[in-house]
Amino acid sequence: MEYTFLSATVLLILITDPLGNIPLFISCLRGVSPKRRTAVILREVAIAFAILLLFMVLGDRFLRMMSLTDQSLRIGGGIVLFLIALRMVFPHPDGPFGGDTRGGEPLIVPLAIPALAGPSALATVMLLTSQAPGKMFEWIGALTVTMIVCAVMLMLAERIQAWLGERTMMAFERLMGLVLVARFRWR
Repeated sequence: MEYTFLSATVLLILITDPLGNIPLFISCLRGVSPKRRTAVILREVAIAFAILLLFMVLGDRFLRMMSLTDQSLRIGGGIVLFLIALRMVFPHPDGPFGGDTRGGEPLIVPLAIPALAGPSALATVMLLTSQAPGKMFEWIGALTVTMIVCAVMLMLAERIQAWLGERTMMAFERLMGLVLVARFRWR
């Protein structure tokens, strides 16, 4: 499939799943003071953006260094994407990352990685650039728009969850999972 800026942006938004990550961010930031939450969210989104951008720019070299083909990346990324989509449709009772009760301010894990820059997002940005390296500026633009959408939605997380309700949030997450499952194809 030939990706465009719009289709790449939609795919990245579905994979990073900012709406589905709202309960996780609220849970992880519960112990952080309300004044500090916006800074933590922006920091985590910036870290995820930097990691995804690094994989986008250097991903092809990484593939060659590891002697991986585009086909193996498609299959591996497709399997990871499929498993994440299934986890969205049939969520685990302890949440996507288990019951972490350490508290404190999260740094990188689990918010930047793997919530936003998870294996499927990393594989997707590498796949985009390996399929059409000449469209690098489009892919960087799609990633930038995706991270802006994530940042805005996550900064408004508590309001969105209060407005939509917890059940509606779960329904949206499952719907996004179904869209990702429908998107999955073996090549």
